[in-house]
Amino acid sequence: MADVLTEWIFWLVVGLVALHYRHMALERDSLFGVVARRAWPDLLTAVAYGIIGGLAGTMLIITVGLSLDGSSLLYLWPIAVLLMLINPRFLCFAYAGGILALSNLIFGFPSLNIVQILALVAVLHMVESVLILVSGHLGAVPAYFRIPGGRVVGGFNLQKLWPIPIAVLSVAGNSISFSSMPGWWPLLRTSFSGGPEYLACGLIPVVACLGYGDLAISRSPNQKSRLSALYLGIYSIILLFLSYLSQDMRTAAFIAALFSPLGHELVIFLGRRLELKGKPLYVPTERGLRVLDVLVDTPVWRAGVRSGDVILSINGREISGEMPPDQFLTEERYCEVEFLHGQDQVYKRGTAAVRDGQEVLGFISVPDSFENRYVDLGVKRTFGQFLKKLVRR
Repeated sequence: MADVLTEWIFWLVVGLVALHYRHMALERDSLFGVVARRAWPDLLTAVAYGIIGGLAGTMLIITVGLSLDGSSLLYLWPIAVLLMLINPRFLCFAYAGGILALSNLIFGFPSLNIVQILALVAVLHMVESVLILVSGHLGAVPAYFRIPGGRVVGGFNLQKLWPIPIAVLSVAGNSISFSSMPGWWPLLRTSFSGGPEYLACGLIPVVACLGYGDLAISRSPNQKSRLSALYLGIYSIILLFLSYLSQDMRTAAFIAALFSPLGHELVIFLGRRLELKGKPLYVPTERGLRVLDVLVDTPVWRAGVRSGDVILSINGREISGEMPPDQFLTEERYCEVEFLHGQDQVYKRGTAAVRDGQEVLGFISVPDSFENRYVDLGVKRTFGQFLKKLVRR
């Protein structure tokens, strides 16, 4: 693992991840109108989780008995980086691995072991499902979305990247029998027609980047990340099983190669569809003002208000969506909030001092019916629009 951390490509990936979190922080700050969040805490958290995930992935790879040779890794990163230009979430080996496997099966190029590649994709996504479960909801960016039908609702944009340093078994030079190999499955065979000959293994460093992109509209970010982790875990298990079958069945290899990117897209599609078909959580109420998100360590946060709560009054004055709530800070040095908290909407009252230099209460509300700043989820992107976007970059 120490060798992986000294690889230049690992730090290149960390740089790409840093740019991603800086962009997300700027998006969040633009909604609140203040510079409230730096990118480096999110980056450090992502790197820490990535290293832990890498250790877990390494143990899983050794347990399963997956090995890689150098030629199988030469093409993964270039293809993944090219796909990232289309969409950051394509910086994922599920797409690059599937494309390479299909190219090998159809054209015979590049020369690589598709069983190894697809099994690696499966193992990495097992790790990713765990990372989504424990940290996929962290740093969710609030946003306004126009859903199909024209309604504008509040929600969260979940975008995570983790640099993953792992060590995998590498092919050396001595043949050994399957019976002496560690692991559950014979994932080291180098061809469909080859005999039961296997090569001795050492450990080589591999750097990967796992990405998670999703929306939380009818669920909280925490609830949505748990559901996404479940779907991705099922996807990775199916892909690993298909990779195992691909050792002796060319048809299974085609299915596995297609399932790698398409199954990943299916996971994303199902998650998005569930959000758009469900009942939106972050919509206006008849009384008070529903909160979409709250900045940490601001007056409203210290008073106990959290995302999804309904603020009834601030400093004794009833508020609604038609009133700018930040006006109260110009008159008082404290913030007393009456609000309905949590899913059960329990009545609470909290008070917090307004510190010197704090100019905002620290929350944004759900959109009203007149909101004109939103992400249109009903718009379908054309290839021409993609090319224009790529040229601008």
